[in-house]
Formats: sequence, structure tokens, C-alpha cells
Amino acid sequence: MNSLNEHFSNYFDKVIETLGKVDIEPVNKFIDRIYECYNKGNTIYIFGNGGSAATASHVAGDFMKGISFGLEKRFKVICLNDNIPGMTAISNDLTYDEVFYEQLKTYLKKDDVVVGISGSGNSVNIIKALNYAKEMGSTIVGFTGYKGGKLKDLADILIHAPVSDMEITEDIHIIIFHALKQLLNRKIKGEKFSMGFNYDRRVE
Repeated sequence: MNSLNEHFSNYFDKVIETLGKVDIEPVNKFIDRIYECYNKGNTIYIFGNGGSAATASHVAGDFMKGISFGLEKRFKVICLNDNIPGMTAISNDLTYDEVFYEQLKTYLKKDDVVVGISGSGNSVNIIKALNYAKEMGSTIVGFTGYKGGKLKDLADILIHAPVSDMEITEDIHIIIFHALKQLLNRKIKGEKFSMGFNYDRRVE
């Protein structure tokens, strides 16, 4: 096996190995809380930094189109790192540590769900925002890797990728979110949903 093939084989094997170690019980609890939030008309707030910000944005888009499409009652999922003007204003006038906290102070209600994504579990702006959400009585969901960091003890529901590798941590997070997306679609739409639901129109 040449060095390139070996690299990819080792990487893929590590992803598969890590997936096999993920505790599914917190994921099940997260699904239940999402569904409860949906039924009550509450909002889910999600955010992260860097690659985790991209995951948060991706997830919000999936809920808006990939899950809510075709439903009379839709999910309310807001990605706080998508508000670039607000983030830059807060960073410039205050500090970057406040970028999610200040937004939650504007929007958050008690029974909302707040999802913080941090590979290390120690991102200061994530922890600050989640501490505020905890004080407000919201449900805290943490997505982490490595040893879980401060987020491990703060989260009501901790979904942990047990690996000391940021790229694989991010891979695991988005895989879990995609699995959640398919499960929620089947739970809500039943037989109307399939793997290819509404995606084939683009090639007609």
C-alpha cells in the first residue's frame, strides 16, 4: 500500500472506530428534547467556532429545508454564528468572548434548547453563553471531542466524540446530526419521507 492509500485507510478506520465508541443514549435524549421543543413551539439555538461554526450553520440549514420543508408546523433553529454583522460588532466593541452570550441575552427563553459545539469543550465564548443559558433554565446540549473540557460538566446532554483529533471530532459531529435529520424526518413525515425525498427535482 502506498503512503497516500495508507493515510486515507488509517483516517477512515479511525472515523469508524470512533463512531463505534460514541454513546448513543445522550443522542436519544437529544432527539426527545428536540421533539419536545418542536411540539411546544420553542427555539433551538446552535453555535460554534471555526469548523464547528460551519457544522452549526449546516445543521440550521438542514432543519430549515431538509426537515421543515413540507411541514405546516416548522422547526425553529437559529445559528448564532450566522449573524456576521452582530458578531463583528460585539467583537469590535466588546470582546469575542461575548459574541454568543449577547445574542442569547436578546432572544433566549426559558424552555429553549441551546446547543454549543466545541471540539475541546473549552471555548470561552461557548462556555460563557451556555452558563447564561443554564441560569435561564434552558436545556444545554454540548457536542465535544477530546476529554470534553468544561462543557462536559456544564451540559445537560453531552454528545462526545471520544477522540483527540479535531478533524475526526468534526466528522463525528456532522454524521450524528445527519443521522438525527433522517430519524426526525421519518418520525414526523412517516412514509412520505425517503432517502431521496424531494432531491431528484434538480436533475429533471
